[in-house]
Amino acid sequence: MKVSDIMSEGPICVKEGDFVTHARQLMRDHYLRGVVVTDETGRLIGMLTDQDILRVTATRSNVTVRGYARECPTLTPEMEVEKAAKLIQEAKINRAPVIRSTTDRTVLGVLSNVDLLKNMKLPKKAPQTIREIMSKKVETCLPEARVATIWAQMLDSDYTGIPVVSKKGEPIGMITRRDILKSGAIRIGVEDSHGPRLSESPRVEKVMSTPAYTLNEEDSVEKAVGMILYYDIGRITVVNGKKISGIVDRQDLLKAFVS
Repeated sequence: MKVSDIMSEGPICVKEGDFVTHARQLMRDHYLRGVVVTDETGRLIGMLTDQDILRVTATRSNVTVRGYARECPTLTPEMEVEKAAKLIQEAKINRAPVIRSTTDRTVLGVLSNVDLLKNMKLPKKAPQTIREIMSKKVETCLPEARVATIWAQMLDSDYTGIPVVSKKGEPIGMITRRDILKSGAIRIGVEDSHGPRLSESPRVEKVMSTPAYTLNEEDSVEKAVGMILYYDIGRITVVNGKKISGIVDRQDLLKAFVS
């Protein structure tokens, strides 16, 4: 299978001279975790991710995308899907641009980890249960926590989502980078996460996604893939009884497919 068989054509792009506020609005309107950045002629510059957007703390409206785009693996239409999956997994990104060729960097499409999970088959020797691939170190937060504090925590730890738990430690939801972008709560910067403006930041319970999707440690990798694709979510909380024991996200699943 080739990249051209499963990629999405005509991806949403921003130009390097566009304002960050424009890129942020596109990501919010289209529920994107990243957008392709091109020059004025449509040739690839890099990718702008939700994490990059979260790191932009300047309050000026004229800050441009230039300088915030990150390098990314470049895929071509004729590349084998397995190779593309490995490049995306190793780069720890959700999607990568597809260019016409190594000499012509015109952007033709984009390939996401969702495209890969939909179309790849789990190898026989791959991990079969959630326990084998989940991340066991899990940060959680309470619903009354302030979004600005969680935002700073995400930047420090590179987490894309944090389970929200009750006072008994039981999962009740998830707060993600996409939730924060969509809510507009990003306007309060990292420098305010412990300062006088902290009270202006909404509480997590106003922004988080519900319900809390959960799996047991012994559930299969394929079940996790099915749930993530069906509900269009980035990660699932893993529980042992009623308590959280881990978390599994799209990157963990993709790694099982290319390991």
